[in-house]
Amino acid sequence: MSIAVRLAMSVALAAAVAGCATSPVDYGASLSPRDQKWASPECQRARAAAADYEVREKQHPGWEFAALGPYGLGLIAAVKEHEQKQRKLFARNVHLQCSSLPLPKELQGI
Repeated sequence: MSIAVRLAMSVALAAAVAGCATSPVDYGASLSPRDQKWASPECQRARAAAADYEVREKQHPGWEFAALGPYGLGLIAAVKEHEQKQRKLFARNVHLQCSSLPLPKELQGI
């Protein structure tokens, strides 16, 4: 299997996986505003940081690496994987600061 095919498969896999990570802003909106932590300054800061990250992520999608050919495809995959990890970290922080419920399984061990 050629390098270009392997990289293309990696990019497709990374894009599919990145699409699965919930937006930290959407995750924060899914939490109960009735929770005692919701109105805390820490929660407000965590939600603001998640919103700021989401705006930066949308402004810098990482597709400019495609101009580098097969090497660019690997860079795109790495960027998308990093974005997925960042989304989970922000969602985890929002949960910890805004919810009294136990941390969900998908946000543990990050």
